[in-house]
Amino acid sequence: MNQTLTTRGYGATQRTRSLRDQEADVFRRVNYGLKAALTADAIDRARAVADNRRLWLAVEAAMMHPANQLPEALRASIVSLGRSVQREMENQAPDIPFLIGINDQMIAGLSGDPG
Repeated sequence: MNQTLTTRGYGATQRTRSLRDQEADVFRRVNYGLKAALTADAIDRARAVADNRRLWLAVEAAMMHPANQLPEALRASIVSLGRSVQREMENQAPDIPFLIGINDQMIAGLSGDPG
């Protein structure tokens, strides 16, 4: 019974949080993996980079979706940034601190903190 109440409470909390907060949390989770990858083995680094790749592919798809209501110039800037991130992740040894920094900037923007 407590499990059910906890699950319901979590779901209600998620529904009351803004979409921007939820999006920032996704970037935070991916960044947590990237930060852990700084001292991890090759498999964990590859997993963290793959998670970041999936995130940025989803961001690009969202920016290009016809129903997206963000200003066109902002969407184009985010797509351009995402493609730079994708190019970095294609390197044999991607610059993980660079990826973390870009994600931190996205978190700040989504959180309303111009940083």
